[in-house]
Amino acid sequence: MSRKYQEIYDNSINNREEFWQNISKDIFWYKKPTKILNSSNPPFYKWFEDGVTNTCYNALDHHIDKGRGEKLAIIYDSPITGVSKKISYKDLRDKVALFAGALKKQDIKKGDRVIIYMPMIPEAIVSMLACARIGAIHSVVFGGFASNELAVRIDDAKPKAIIAGSCGIEPTGIIPYKPLLDIAIDQAEHSPKFCVIFQRDELRASLVVGRDYDWEDFQKASTECSCLPVLGSDPLYILYTSGTTGQPKGVVRPTAGHLVSLMWTMKNFFGADPDDVFWAASDVGWVVGHSYIVYAPLFAGNTTLLFEGKPIGTPDPGTFWRIIEEHEVKILFTAPTAFRAIKRSDPNGEFISKYDTSVLKTLFLAGERADTDTIKWASNKLGVPVIDHWWQTETGFPMVGCPQGLNSPPVKIGTAGLAMPGYDIKVLNEDGAVAGSNILGSIVVKLPLPPGTLPTLWESDDRFKKSYLLKFPGYYDTGDSGLIDEDGFVSIMARTDDVINTAGHRLSTGAMEEVLSDHPDIAECAVIGVNDDLKGQLPLGFICLNAGVNRKPLEIINESVLLVREKIGPVASFKKAVIIERLPKTRSGKILRGTMLKIANGEKFKVPATIDDPAILDEIEKALLEIDYPQKK
Repeated sequence: MSRKYQEIYDNSINNREEFWQNISKDIFWYKKPTKILNSSNPPFYKWFEDGVTNTCYNALDHHIDKGRGEKLAIIYDSPITGVSKKISYKDLRDKVALFAGALKKQDIKKGDRVIIYMPMIPEAIVSMLACARIGAIHSVVFGGFASNELAVRIDDAKPKAIIAGSCGIEPTGIIPYKPLLDIAIDQAEHSPKFCVIFQRDELRASLVVGRDYDWEDFQKASTECSCLPVLGSDPLYILYTSGTTGQPKGVVRPTAGHLVSLMWTMKNFFGADPDDVFWAASDVGWVVGHSYIVYAPLFAGNTTLLFEGKPIGTPDPGTFWRIIEEHEVKILFTAPTAFRAIKRSDPNGEFISKYDTSVLKTLFLAGERADTDTIKWASNKLGVPVIDHWWQTETGFPMVGCPQGLNSPPVKIGTAGLAMPGYDIKVLNEDGAVAGSNILGSIVVKLPLPPGTLPTLWESDDRFKKSYLLKFPGYYDTGDSGLIDEDGFVSIMARTDDVINTAGHRLSTGAMEEVLSDHPDIAECAVIGVNDDLKGQLPLGFICLNAGVNRKPLEIINESVLLVREKIGPVASFKKAVIIERLPKTRSGKILRGTMLKIANGEKFKVPATIDDPAILDEIEKALLEIDYPQKK
């Protein structure tokens, strides 16, 4: 165990306010906070509430004032369109200040909500920072979300304005955004005052007279505006969780806590130096995009890479390696799903050898469980440390990992790492008692949560308490299950709902997935717990094979069953699996296990709004029929 890590972690738990007060000195304040933590109204804790600052100033103007205006802020790389751009801090500030001035001219004020519905282009970042500049609250909705889902978010956030792109561009074709937006506005009860549309040459949209502005025309008569000082507790943004069921929850991000925590993570967690190019291969519509494409790298003065493409197919499995070489990427942060896709298409890593990736220092993985095989493959092929870690939309920054700036505690493959400073993480039994080492249970965090985490849900304090705080009083319930070993390393096994009960034995589907991933022919997999009249629940596996595997499916399934029996034991009752071409996933790369379970159990289900390709569900249904699922009653 790293002594430096342990001392810092213990200090963050035992001297909470002093710890974060010292860290807060690294950001710019118009007025420093006099009270670090207001705990007078639990569970509604407020950090730095009387401090006065501005997110956009810390991201842009602060660096320019210190003479770093010519440094690159953004590298935009779009293999889909063939466009590449480099934007300095000064140029980005000028673009943001002008657009903010245009918003201000249209009476967008502090506290007003603005929905952003954009593809992965620099204008998405400009829109977010422009809102922050004038104190407006942005809510980014993943570009291409279905109209009804966008309508739900419009009615919840009640935006005064919506900023959108005319279209998104995928390897499979153009996705018209504007018609989806028009339908959503018609469906919603709330109507925005106006919309601003960025017209892409690939598909220009028709504008509604009196409501819609062209992006360029919108700014023509405006002037640049300065940053508005806001209170530390003022919301920066609302981000709706991408859950697969139920009403989306509007996670609120407080301004100062977000600034302080993210700034700290760049050096201390990611080990990023100021001159590093930092690449979070995600989307601005997700929390990773908010935290580590846009805000954290800019707070720290890094160069952030904005990528409009896919890990495979744009044009091949070598895209990531081309970008690393061409743009000298030091740190890459992506989802395990991306690497499983690359590994499946190029299992021998032949495309890696075509590029010089020696500049890469570290690979970070999060968003979905990182199986041991994928971690080892990535580490061996790239020759760099691979750091699995874990956090949530609700927290905004890593909860568990191996912090590379704190003397690099040793990575223990198969775990997500150690609890990060500020997070007092426990594993609780069903009765709420703290579980012993290596005992599976619910992962929780003792209140109060550190700065930057959600203080509540947008206009829904009761739902905040019901969703996260009622099950285990005094703790934030993550909704994930796992265990903590004798050395303090945390393993995230599954969502709590994915822990199955087989004949009275609580078993982790995540543990079974880990075993299956070790099979040399398996690219990725998922295990769900289907209903069983005798044992309550039984595990059922879904297996995707590596490219070029030509063996008989039954042989691989039988080997998989034997593997689980050997590694976990007969108690797992793992006896059935099916081989499929691909797993159903959200656009952020999370496997839709809940939807797969409903299909296997013969239950009605709603196609998740977040799904990448709905056609996959039909493929799942056909594959299950071949093994007699759903079972006849």
